[in-house]
Amino acid sequence: MNGFEQSLKSAMLDLIPHVQLKADNAENAQIEQVLSRLNTHAMVERAQPYITSDVILQTNQELMGVRLQGLFSGYNNAVSKHIELGKLQTLDKKKYQLVLSRYLANKLGIGVGDKVRVILPEVTSYTPLGRVPMQRLFTVAALYNSKSEADMHLAFSDGKSLRRLMRRADNSDLDISITLKDAFALVPFYASVTDLLSRYEKDDWQTQQGALFAAVAMEKRVMSMLLGLIVIVAVFNILSALSMMVREKQGEVAILQTLGFTPNMIGRVFMVQGLYNGLVGTVIGLILGLIVASNINEVLDILGLSLLGGAKLPVLFSPIGLISMATASIAMSFIATLYPAKKAANVLPAEVLRYE
Repeated sequence: MNGFEQSLKSAMLDLIPHVQLKADNAENAQIEQVLSRLNTHAMVERAQPYITSDVILQTNQELMGVRLQGLFSGYNNAVSKHIELGKLQTLDKKKYQLVLSRYLANKLGIGVGDKVRVILPEVTSYTPLGRVPMQRLFTVAALYNSKSEADMHLAFSDGKSLRRLMRRADNSDLDISITLKDAFALVPFYASVTDLLSRYEKDDWQTQQGALFAAVAMEKRVMSMLLGLIVIVAVFNILSALSMMVREKQGEVAILQTLGFTPNMIGRVFMVQGLYNGLVGTVIGLILGLIVASNINEVLDILGLSLLGGAKLPVLFSPIGLISMATASIAMSFIATLYPAKKAANVLPAEVLRYE
């Protein structure tokens, strides 16, 4: 579940802003000041100017609606590491260049170097034929493949060309895109930059993808509950085993008491025995679990089981989670020893040894 959540986070949240700031009529000097402060923030991976629009891509074969993002030179971006064909640097050298996903390129029937018409329904102009949407031919400069849902609806161009197409001024109307080192750390991030964000309207990834990750979190909680029930069954096994041991070893307990063992000492003997079982079981379980989880895809291949499309199960170990589970397992094992230890401490030597 940790690996699945991490793969979703890296795939789906990598290409979209984690936080988007919008201030109407913000001057470039003000934006640069905010960007400079954000890029030095400990929780921010990168902050950059941001402009986007919903557009229609048209070719002779297909017509598709996508979200077009503008990239500005001098700033890091997430799409560069996903480029498969072409060069992203072409966006800085030429006007009206486009970066498409491999999925969109296949659907539109085009490749690197081909032309595609970009239509902006929200921006219109007057012509002799009436009011028509703004449109322009773009050249496909590169293809990317992030292997995520973003491939189905996200394209990129250089920010200046997109601003020109949207008829925006060169010194205002830019948003700010913020990518955090941990996309789930929105609350502490907002708390640390309250004064900076007070002048901006803010939006974050939870608006678009929050429902999906809430469902994943619910699945993790259900999975934790199921694993907890399994541990509880094991705890009851320890409880029943120790209770049977107390019943079977009453004679030995009575003899130890006659040799000078106090009831507390007798109770500690059984508590140590039960805790030892829980400790050894937890250690063995952790070792075997780590080995199997590390090689889960190889194990599935050996068993002849495979996921659809040849996909591999993602695995991510959480040290805090492992320590928490091990601690809880040992603690529950200890709690399970209290009742049998109390029963053993209450054994009366005279009654047990009466017929010996």
